[in-house]
Amino acid sequence: MEPVHDTLGRPIQDLRISVTDRCNFRCTYCMPKEIFGPGYQFLSQQELLSFDEIERLSRLFASLGVRKLRLTGGEPLLRPGLLGLIERLALIPNIDELTMTTNGTLLAKHARDLKAAGLDRVSVSLDAMDDGTFRDMNDVGFEVEPILSAIDVAVKAGLEPVKVNMVVKRGINEDQILPMAERFRHSGQILRYIEFMDVGTTNGWQLEDVVPARQIVDRIQRVYPLEPVKPNYRGEVANRYRYLDGAGEIGIIASVSQPFCGDCSRVRLSADGKLYTCLFASQGHDLRALLRQEVDDPSLIAAISTIWRKRSDRYSEERTAQTADLPKVEMHFIGG
Repeated sequence: MEPVHDTLGRPIQDLRISVTDRCNFRCTYCMPKEIFGPGYQFLSQQELLSFDEIERLSRLFASLGVRKLRLTGGEPLLRPGLLGLIERLALIPNIDELTMTTNGTLLAKHARDLKAAGLDRVSVSLDAMDDGTFRDMNDVGFEVEPILSAIDVAVKAGLEPVKVNMVVKRGINEDQILPMAERFRHSGQILRYIEFMDVGTTNGWQLEDVVPARQIVDRIQRVYPLEPVKPNYRGEVANRYRYLDGAGEIGIIASVSQPFCGDCSRVRLSADGKLYTCLFASQGHDLRALLRQEVDDPSLIAAISTIWRKRSDRYSEERTAQTADLPKVEMHFIGG
């Protein structure tokens, strides 16, 4: 089957699958505790896509050109039986890479089994080297050392290179830019700095809270000289830089200051089975309803193809103070 392209000529290549809306962190830029407190109603088991449904959709997306699958959440390792799903997804033809994004709290326990099940790599969220700053950001009192240990376990298990994701927010953790660089230089792992984004409507995003990519690079460059590196592939989200002294590379995900909508080939499947064609979308397309109406594969493929062919999303290129206030799906629902 020929790959499907949208109205701007972008192919569909990367499917991000949220397997749960639950998380054991309450990061202030994603699931602030004052909103996602003890009484918050998460999805029921029946509302979640089953593993059979996820596998079926993944196979159909692969037939349309998807070559990368990423499991997200919430925290994906909170979903019972996840290893079984990974084993099934790893067998899908034409998938070149199967990865997962995690906060790392359960990673050390499961790393070896994840690799054995067929997972290729992990990305781990870590927003500071300072315990106080990290505790304030995850807002559940979790400290840095267990995350660092989990990264080491993942590396030993073969889930590498680990990509370490740091969301940078002005006045909160920008003083951690350099300590994070120092920790992961010479490690063989790839640290990626992420501009604070207006995903969802609960994180209080303001443009003045964004530390632009240029400032991040300049801060590192003053101590450790860098040079740009060409993308690994068209549509790579991170701008790559390597240390001139050979200590490795970093990435900068600059959705706010340097939008990359023009090459975006990512599609997102929420935990309750809605298809989102943009991280900043306000509405999704209900594939769960189609699955549970027992439509056949050709009908599902036709529905997905139609959605993608009509896609014209380029939110980050059009972002203004007004659009930032528009209703958008929350990050924990569709992952990063």
